[in-house]
Amino acid sequence: MNEKHRIKGIVLVLLGATLWGVSGSVAQYLFQVKHYTPEWLVTVRLIISGVLLLGFARVKTKKNQMLIWRDKEDRKGLIFFSLVGMLGVQYSYFAAIKYGNAATATILQYLSPVLIACYLAVKNKRLPSLKQLIAILMAVLGTLLIVTKGNFATLSIGVLALFWGLMSALTAAFYTLQPQQLLKRWGSLTLVGWGMLIGGMTFALLRQPWSGIGLWDYASLLAIGFVVIFGTLIAFTCYLESLHYISPTETSILSSAEPLSAAFLSVVWLHSPLAPVQWLGTCLIIMTIVVLSYTKKQRLPVNR
Repeated sequence: MNEKHRIKGIVLVLLGATLWGVSGSVAQYLFQVKHYTPEWLVTVRLIISGVLLLGFARVKTKKNQMLIWRDKEDRKGLIFFSLVGMLGVQYSYFAAIKYGNAATATILQYLSPVLIACYLAVKNKRLPSLKQLIAILMAVLGTLLIVTKGNFATLSIGVLALFWGLMSALTAAFYTLQPQQLLKRWGSLTLVGWGMLIGGMTFALLRQPWSGIGLWDYASLLAIGFVVIFGTLIAFTCYLESLHYISPTETSILSSAEPLSAAFLSVVWLHSPLAPVQWLGTCLIIMTIVVLSYTKKQRLPVNR
């Protein structure tokens, strides 16, 4: 592969990861300034993005996306993935933003590779490698610095923000590990598209999101459109396309632009303060991504 293709892959993954990070800050703006609820935004994002992704998958693959429903085991796996993985990670992430900010929510979600490494070590009845142990220690220390600002006797973020941030990491780990066979059989576009649509429609029935609509103006409309179109469809497409030009390892490492862009924009635009020690914690967690990306079969979630 020539250097031009490699540069194209790098630009694509950086663009996709940055759009994911920016969409987190835009969601924070909708929650804290325009008074929308996470329930409303999650439902709208999942349903609209699900329809768009399924349409895009049909055009790109030339396959009938309904065929995934033929097999009983595929149906069960898809529904489980949709409700626990897709809906779980989307809602917990947006709830963490609502009760905290986009910076800490995105950074805490990036603990998921550490949870994956721990799970695989237990599943395979094998102690983590030295590389994995170093990554785990860096992640734990980084998390402590972020949530305590270096004063380990107190929390610097709300309990709900911490809870939903950790739940976001847990569900992101599930989102990555659970649908491996479905991914091989149907591809990520079809799987994620159906996961979003099922998760969004189910959530709409349970939470009545129409009661959580905030201020409706042009700024809100643009923000919602950005989260749905740029922060989901375009970001996801850029990430997948990058895999055609660079290795999964490089893609995983470069995707760390997401927490960095979320943290930067949250601080500069929305004035959510991060102390120097919290920036150090952020760097430690991002370093775990680099370390674990070189571990065999280690993967990061491909959608936020």
